[in-house]
Amino acid sequence: MYGVHDIDLETSFRAALKELMLDEVLMEDLPRVYLPLANLIHTGLNTEEKTQIIGINGAQGAGKTTFSHLLRVVLEKQFGMRVVSLSIDDFYLSRAEREQLAKDVHPLLITRGVPGTHNVRLCEKVINSLSQATPKTETIIPRFNKATDDPFPESQWDTFVGRPNVILFDGWFMGAVEQKETELLSPINDLEKNEDPYCVWRRYVNSQLKDNYHSLFDKIDILVMLKISSFDKVYEWRSLQESKLRIKTKGQKNLRVMSDEELRRFISHYERLTRYMLREMPKRADMLFNVSSDHRICL
Repeated sequence: MYGVHDIDLETSFRAALKELMLDEVLMEDLPRVYLPLANLIHTGLNTEEKTQIIGINGAQGAGKTTFSHLLRVVLEKQFGMRVVSLSIDDFYLSRAEREQLAKDVHPLLITRGVPGTHNVRLCEKVINSLSQATPKTETIIPRFNKATDDPFPESQWDTFVGRPNVILFDGWFMGAVEQKETELLSPINDLEKNEDPYCVWRRYVNSQLKDNYHSLFDKIDILVMLKISSFDKVYEWRSLQESKLRIKTKGQKNLRVMSDEELRRFISHYERLTRYMLREMPKRADMLFNVSSDHRICL
């Protein structure tokens, strides 16, 4: 059984915090959050010979990517498991593809993020390849460059050889379900009121969630929700992400790092579904973690 003073795991976990520019106080979450969850996942694998898919849901800025990264460290270092981290963000359609959607369906679809702006078939293909892989199977995993608003060149995509024990699959609307048609009619913010007055964009996004993402989310074995206190936290935390992106990409050309005004409009695209998930998902998520104002996970 793990002891708190396991040097190798503690060193790896501390290094991960430093890489993510996180306070070392989060070392407290190693025995409190990540080890128990990793142990639960490991125990589940002992009863079924299949790749477990762990869906991680969290509003923008809630820390789902960080959560996935730290959980992966524990699964690999403590339990010797083979783990792949996927983000639905890496399966965004290219900007050119979204420009075409904007022309054919609605102008708001130029903005990445909402259901309907991902290559769902490619995502399913990658997950199926990983889940059914033989020891020599090579699965190519796309990566998306948010700074340029386009996928990285295929030469920079990742390759995973063999079958993983666990797929950690994160996304801001991971596991979400569609709203009732009547709930779409009243605009929830100025973006919907002024730029989608006839509910075309809202209906399209909702129908995509129902028809195209359902089979993808059905692959999830355990749905984890990182629940924020309210939608009001999204701007604050998403702003922090943009600041980190500016630091990481400083000096690079042709980037699409958002200003504060652009960011406020950007997150308005996600307000409807985020508010709905905060009401609807907690009662059906397999694991629910509340995220406090200081980004700490509350059990």
